[in-house]
Amino acid sequence: MKIFITRRIPQKGIDLLTSAGHDIRIHDSDMPLTAIELIQASQQVDYVLNGGMQKFDAHFFQHCPNLKALSLMSVGYDNVDIPAATRYGIPVSNTPGILSGATADVAFLLMLAVSRKAFFNHKRILHGEWKGFDPTAHLGIELNNKTLGIYGLGRIGFEFARKARAAYNMEIIYYNRSRNEEAERVLGARYVNFDDLLTQSDVLSIHAALTAATAGRFNRDTFTRMKNSAILINTARGRLINESDLTQALQNGQLWGAGLDVTDPEPMDPNNPLLNLENVCVLPHIGSATTETRDNMAIMAASNLIAASRGEQMPQTINKEIYT
Repeated sequence: MKIFITRRIPQKGIDLLTSAGHDIRIHDSDMPLTAIELIQASQQVDYVLNGGMQKFDAHFFQHCPNLKALSLMSVGYDNVDIPAATRYGIPVSNTPGILSGATADVAFLLMLAVSRKAFFNHKRILHGEWKGFDPTAHLGIELNNKTLGIYGLGRIGFEFARKARAAYNMEIIYYNRSRNEEAERVLGARYVNFDDLLTQSDVLSIHAALTAATAGRFNRDTFTRMKNSAILINTARGRLINESDLTQALQNGQLWGAGLDVTDPEPMDPNNPLLNLENVCVLPHIGSATTETRDNMAIMAASNLIAASRGEQMPQTINKEIYT
């Protein structure tokens, strides 16, 4: 079978596909494909493995009638029109679970870095502004015994909450579409409504999927209801936050700080005012960026396509109804 990979992925995934006898074609460039280039390349193959953030809309599926399956090397799939894929008979798979620990580590890193204004203070050294000891300048806040609120307590949120409770004895509250009984039993997590999540959290960490219902959920209205001593963390998707409203809230003192591994858009404009705020830490979407995690993601994405090539259901299929 012919497989097109939209971006070079870790070699372990490529080796798995080639050892299975498949013909691999890779877009080996830092530049993303245009919509036309993506269609043209996909029309020549049986399967596509998306190694980046290419978009797959109804127009794509309409013009790739020979495509048999699409495998994503990611957990999120907001870049894919799943209903359109289903209409055109294309199963779509992702890589859930594998990156939970690595992404939770980044959420923890951001929480700690924001609480101590670490990125800003590092830049002071680079700019020659470290002149000596000042007992009142650029002070952070401590995390011990604070309340951590989780918006979307799934696998990643659970791992982050577990680390925060172990390190800082943080009380865990969460808001979900449904109760997470394991988190309540293991972590003593307390289920609250959305308003209580906003008003009670000292640190509020976003771990929900991007959907029509969650896009822009964190905005001027929500920021006014949060503590002005609160830290906001986002390792999910940038569009869950209205960045303009976030910037104003931070500048006006409605929030104490923010840590972002995802932005809207990506890449972030280097002139974005958030990058120059003392109480903000921004990373370039590195939640899953460890050798171990990326290797395992590539292996899972490749394994999904190997299953499809054998006429089997892909183990991590998103639109499972396509097989019924």
